Amino acid sequence: MSKKFGVPWPELNNGITYTDVVSTSDSELALIDYYSSKHKNSAPLQGWLQRINNGQIKVDGTIVTEPKTILRAGSKLVYHRLPWPEPDAPYLLETLYEDDDVIALNKPSGLQVLPGGLFQQRTVLTQLQWRDEKKNCSPTCQESHPVPVHRLGRGTSGILLCAKTKLAKTRLAAYFADGTSVVGGNRDADMKLRTVRKISKIYRALVNGILEKDEIVIEQPIGTVQYPGVAKGLYVASASGKPALSKVAVLERDVQGGHTTVRVLWF
Repeated sequence: MSKKFGVPWPELNNGITYTDVVSTSDSELALIDYYSSKHKNSAPLQGWLQRINNGQIKVDGTIVTEPKTILRAGSKLVYHRLPWPEPDAPYLLETLYEDDDVIALNKPSGLQVLPGGLFQQRTVLTQLQWRDEKKNCSPTCQESHPVPVHRLGRGTSGILLCAKTKLAKTRLAAYFADGTSVVGGNRDADMKLRTVRKISKIYRALVNGILEKDEIVIEQPIGTVQYPGVAKGLYVASASGKPALSKVAVLERDVQGGHTTVRVLWF
């Protein structure tokens, strides 16, 4: 029987720290010159001045509030971004299956799996960590928080597999990778991978328009493009991307609504 768990998100997250090590070529730079040139996309000059004055930057473990402080090669810089309210996201997760090695979750749409971009706290990983902390785990248990072993986009709902041990993480990662590297060769051979792979990904999607064919094979490479609010970009069809192979089967055609429900098998 499935069970749900989750803790409501606090209004603000815990902020985040960014670490840099001063290179030889950057030694003798002033602290403000370093940040305003190296991280100008994060904030303008006045923004970095304010952060330094607020005591948000440490140099070798010491808070520095003097913008003209001269840096030395090898110094460790730590910038602490202050807590901020993250965009709305669901917090409840449903456990579909669990044993000593793995846990299978039903991830809702709108919840990010791992920290990134605007979502540093409101993630599946955070809820898994909080779940273990509530169990009053021993030190040994705390070293093995469940971790997701594959990707599932923030807007996508579905089954998410998480490993509870290092061995499970290694094995599951290998199962997901099995066959991926050979896609792009002979298509018929690639299709046969479905019968030998230990794990397959099957998606249900809603497509704009009406597909005439009952089955379609898509062989376009998959790559990333920059997208607002998504740190590493979105995965889309891209000529410069990695080889990919998908088989699409029509499940339902809604002629009046102008869309098609399909099942997508990824190889």
